[in-house]
Amino acid sequence: MFKEMTVFVDAHLHTVRKKGLPRNAADSNYTTPEELIVMMDHTGVDRGILLPLISPESSFQLSTTEDVLEVCESYPDRFYPFCNVDPRAGAHTPDADLSFHLNFYKHQGCLGVGELTASLEFTDPLVQNLFHHCERCEMPVLFHLAPQRYGNYGLIDKLGLSGLEASLQAFPNLIFIGHSSAFWSEISGAVNDEKRNQYPSGPVEAGGAVPRLMANYRNLYCGWDATSGFNGLTRDPEFGWSFMERFKDRILFGTDICDPLVPHRHADYLRTSFGEGRISREAFENISWRNANRLFALGL
Repeated sequence: MFKEMTVFVDAHLHTVRKKGLPRNAADSNYTTPEELIVMMDHTGVDRGILLPLISPESSFQLSTTEDVLEVCESYPDRFYPFCNVDPRAGAHTPDADLSFHLNFYKHQGCLGVGELTASLEFTDPLVQNLFHHCERCEMPVLFHLAPQRYGNYGLIDKLGLSGLEASLQAFPNLIFIGHSSAFWSEISGAVNDEKRNQYPSGPVEAGGAVPRLMANYRNLYCGWDATSGFNGLTRDPEFGWSFMERFKDRILFGTDICDPLVPHRHADYLRTSFGEGRISREAFENISWRNANRLFALGL
């Protein structure tokens, strides 16, 4: 039996304490906590997880773990913190003791690590070392996946996601949460190097790396967030609903709100899909909050 759904938990949010340097060349600014709460109230999202951004590849303006912790202290009924540790931190060596960083932040209340955005290969020894310490400290990792080093940000992997698969095998007790266009485009077997960092349209064809990895590795989760995630599960609605049902215990609702001027449709789509009988109540509740509640021990 399920109790009546009472909350939506957004597993992917960003904020800065105050506006400063724009986050990109388009003069877009991150949301302040107050703007973020207005957007959450508008879309019926009760609580959210704040992800720091600390790698220079990802943004002009950085958002530190300390900033996120301060925001969470100011709004404890709305936000939970993640920490972020760059794989190049510490001694910038493959044997750096990154557990020192992770345990410090874990004791401050951080629930996981991410969004990882460093432009390094999945198989880089620095990245593998971070994964080792995340597994050791029992800290789930949310990563942004990139198709190439330059002109992008995020952990780099080849078409077919061989680096991600090797990491899933090497760290079976570490929860990986996939995110980005390069990740979600591989829901289909028809993707190629030219299209994998875009928002592909049309039917999803069999043979995609993401469904295969989700089926074979229980430590892989999907962050259903941003335009990339929304596109991934709505470009072929029947496939998307089937994917939600099949992997209902490992999909995390999110929005990836960065700019206060950009709307997000995830919550409404999920509600409509359930209301029209496209997905079960179990899938709806798991994705909207139960998975996050269980994975991060939120106590809701």
